[in-house]
Amino acid sequence: MYATTPGLVCAHHHLYSSLARGMPAPPRTPTNFSEILELIWWRLDKALDLEMIRWSAMLGALEALLAGTTAIVDHHSSPNAIEGSLDVISNACAEVGVRVNCCYEITDRNGPAAKAAGLAENERFVKAGGVGMVGAHACFTLSQESLEEVAGLAKDLGCGVHIHVGEDRVDADAGERLEELAQPNWLLAHCVHLDRGLEGIIAHNPRSNQNNGVGYAHPTRFSNTVVLGTDGIGADMLEEFRIAYARLREDDVTATPSTPWQWLENGWKLMPEALSDQVLWSYAPMDPWHLAFTPGVRAVQVRVGGEIVLDNGRPTKVDEHEVRSKAAEQQRRLWAALSEQ
Repeated sequence: MYATTPGLVCAHHHLYSSLARGMPAPPRTPTNFSEILELIWWRLDKALDLEMIRWSAMLGALEALLAGTTAIVDHHSSPNAIEGSLDVISNACAEVGVRVNCCYEITDRNGPAAKAAGLAENERFVKAGGVGMVGAHACFTLSQESLEEVAGLAKDLGCGVHIHVGEDRVDADAGERLEELAQPNWLLAHCVHLDRGLEGIIAHNPRSNQNNGVGYAHPTRFSNTVVLGTDGIGADMLEEFRIAYARLREDDVTATPSTPWQWLENGWKLMPEALSDQVLWSYAPMDPWHLAFTPGVRAVQVRVGGEIVLDNGRPTKVDEHEVRSKAAEQQRRLWAALSEQ
């Protein structure tokens, strides 16, 4: 039996994390969220160059396509390879046949020159016609002046801000700091420790939150539109939906799969173009009550913009073996760079 749906949307991704799987252990074992950032992710993003960024995006887009995800909202950081990075990501995804909304992460942690370069990259990309937002890391790595710069640039460009909000207790004052800045077109990732309502769409990332030990976000406590993201752990949105349901059910035994399914469908509000895409699945019916308890459902054929980009479970625009091989080469380069830090 087969059934079709529009293309799925991963509403919060870090495509550069595609190269992180299996990476060498950090200098010491992180014991909290701040140390996870400092010892793993902030070391990794500093080691990235444009070639690594290209193949991490290609691999991430390929794996999204294999999972029936035709649109990705990406949040990028590469402090030593900022200029042109969003073009590299956008072009890599287009080569595979996946839609992408890009942003570069603004932060103060790498100094004023890097912050300025990040703002310039967001501005250049959007003004050139790229589909994107203005990116920001999280309030605890940004001064209030920098947050206002981010908000001001987004307003000038007519786009939203894609920002991490209250992911961990270290960012617990994010709500207070963003209350006068946030707008309805902002994308607020995580919101685990958000203490008040804010304007914007909330991106819920249940598996990543569990993996980082930051707690449960309780997204139903807000009136905001909620969408589902993976925070860089692939782009299999049916799997993320199942995890979202299991976590919601653990918190509220009266909950049904309809709620996280709505979160999944809300991704089309962020990237409505995916509604015109078509995914043929190996299972029917594509119904939340079935899919919440049915692992292994796979995309058989995918059309994006009328073009078949996946057929019989294989990509048509790129060679899967080549993408994985090239990504593995860049993975080894990345790991070597990490060992030299």
